[in-house]
Amino acid sequence: MADPQPAAPDTDDEEQKVALNPEQEEVVDDRRAASALIVHEVVRRQGIEELERPAASLMWSGITAGIAIGLSLLGKAVMETAVPAGPWTPLLQSLGYAIGFVVVILGRMQLFTESTLSAVLPLATDPSARNLVRTLRLWGIVLLANLIGTFAFAGFAMLGGLGVEQARELVEVSGVVLEHVGMEGFLAGIPSGILLASVVWCLPSVEGQKVTLIVLLTGLIDLGGFAHVVAGSAEMWVLVLHGDMGAGQAMAFFLPVLFGNIVGGSVLFALLAHAQVRGEIEEG
Repeated sequence: MADPQPAAPDTDDEEQKVALNPEQEEVVDDRRAASALIVHEVVRRQGIEELERPAASLMWSGITAGIAIGLSLLGKAVMETAVPAGPWTPLLQSLGYAIGFVVVILGRMQLFTESTLSAVLPLATDPSARNLVRTLRLWGIVLLANLIGTFAFAGFAMLGGLGVEQARELVEVSGVVLEHVGMEGFLAGIPSGILLASVVWCLPSVEGQKVTLIVLLTGLIDLGGFAHVVAGSAEMWVLVLHGDMGAGQAMAFFLPVLFGNIVGGSVLFALLAHAQVRGEIEEG
């Protein structure tokens, strides 16, 4: 009969193999990256706070986010006109595209694609009818509010509030949504959902580099030719108000991209992020 395998050493005992004084132990703890379980719990509790917010608070925050995300469209347009065209133009436009996301995320405004992660983790941790209803309530209110906000931005711009030249450039850069219809829009929406969920997941672990993180990950949405339902809705409204897109085309863009963002942010990223710590949660 084979000898039994020796028990694995206790984690605390193993860590104490190297003797450190209290000050050194404190430095090690400070510099140790947060575990996946801690990050999960931070994002989950943020999601609970969002789920518990009054409907009016969610609506006004979502409208503000929709208006602010219009800065991404404006940033692209400004980069198009302010800098001579060249091979660097797509990169500069992606930096301009990230501006709206920086304002919305650091300003703690309600953006639908952020909630595809934060609002889903409480549901994944406790899959109950109550949590499902709360998640759907949050999604419905925030998505509607974001659309109202992007419409307000587009209406202001197309009425000349940003100037005739800027309105013309907004129409030009908005033409990209015509490429994201049907299955193309659905597939282009999945990476965007993953990237926005990645921002939410990584923010608790970064200190002093939040702007850099947001710019890199959201700028990649534009640089990679992906589709984001809220920022894209600002482009959609611009084309609708300008007469370049009808209601049918708008829905052919909006719905597939919406479902693509949900699949990327919730089905893929959120559920997989939860799966990696599920065993630790159950053991606790």
